[in-house]
Amino acid sequence: MRKEVRLSGSGGQGLILAGVILAEGSILSNLNAVQTQSYGPEARGGASKAEVIVSDEEINFPKVRKADMLLCLTQKAFDEYYHTVKNNGIIILDSSIDEKDIINDDKIKVLKLPIIYTSKYELKKEMVANMVALGVICNMIPEIDTEQVKKSMLSRVPKGTEELNEKAFERGISLSK
Repeated sequence: MRKEVRLSGSGGQGLILAGVILAEGSILSNLNAVQTQSYGPEARGGASKAEVIVSDEEINFPKVRKADMLLCLTQKAFDEYYHTVKNNGIIILDSSIDEKDIINDDKIKVLKLPIIYTSKYELKKEMVANMVALGVICNMIPEIDTEQVKKSMLSRVPKGTEELNEKAFERGISLSK
C-alpha cells in the first residue's frame, strides 16, 4: 500500500498542520510516512500545500509526483493541481469549488463535500475545516488507524480547542461515508 496525498488551499486554512497530523498518525499506525509543505510568501491568504506519502514499504522520495488523493479547499488550488492526480485517483473538493470538465473524466473520482460549510455553520468555527478534511482523508485510507490520528491531533491543536477539533475530525469521517 502506498498513498500519495496532496492537501491544498490557502494560507491560514491549517492544511500544513493537517498534513503533519496525517503523517504522524500514519507513523503511529505502524506505517511509513513523509510530509513536505510549501506556501506562498503572503502566508495567510496565499497558496498553501502539504504533501504526505503513506506506505507500508520504504519511501525513497519525499515529494508527491502524481497524487492518489488531492484535497482542494479553494478554487485556485483546484485549478493549479487537478491535473496532478493519477488515473483512478480521488479529488476531494469543498462544495464551493467549480470542478469544470474534470467531472467528465471517468478515470478520476470526484468527491464534493461541504467541508468549509460544515466547519463554519455546523461547528461554528471555519478554522476547523482542516480537521473536517483530515477526517475525510483518514476515512478513505483504511490502513490508517483513525484513533492514532486523533491522538496526534489532540497533542498538536491549541490547548482548549481539543473537543472542537475532535468533533470536526469525527464530522469529516461521517461526511465521507
